[in-house]
Amino acid sequence: MNHRFEILDKSICYSGFFRMEKYRLRHELFGGGWSTEMTRECLERGHAVAVLPYDPITDQVILLEQFRIGALDFPGGPWLREIVAGIIDHADETAEEVAHREGAEEAGCEFLDLVPICRYLVSPGGTSESITLFCGRVDTSTVTSGICGLATEHEDIRVWVVSRAEALDLLHTGRINSAAPIIALQWLALNQSHLLERWGCIQP
Repeated sequence: MNHRFEILDKSICYSGFFRMEKYRLRHELFGGGWSTEMTRECLERGHAVAVLPYDPITDQVILLEQFRIGALDFPGGPWLREIVAGIIDHADETAEEVAHREGAEEAGCEFLDLVPICRYLVSPGGTSESITLFCGRVDTSTVTSGICGLATEHEDIRVWVVSRAEALDLLHTGRINSAAPIIALQWLALNQSHLLERWGCIQP
């Protein structure tokens, strides 16, 4: 059942690298009637695409390591092990186009196929951001571990080509601790056989 809501007022609190919007609103209640007027702030940072690069022939994945401001006080520090990701820049840009662009920029890789995993809300209590998540087929023989990223975007990205087993070990020991790679690696663990069948990599 879709309940109704009313936006009574909307204003911009801050506009910089991201934008913070302030709402006055009310909504219908499960028990009937309407809530009292409330104020909520919402961080508007656009929508993103993330891709787990996977080579079914070598059973390897590509992980990235980079600095993240939101992890300054997180145990282990602000350099996180992640997967390819980027913001959708334009309304007419598809998620697949973003995936291919970011794969080349951040990991120096080409996606031979993109398999949709899911689209999820990052933290809907405070931001509108969603992530469209894929698993992308790559040929790791064409990828070299090293440094990638665009200097104009202050990107300093270390590229790691690791076995699927090693990546899952990093996940299970808590060394991978952001949502997109956690979801993608868990999905890969559950769906590897389906991927191998889709890509014609089933061994006789």
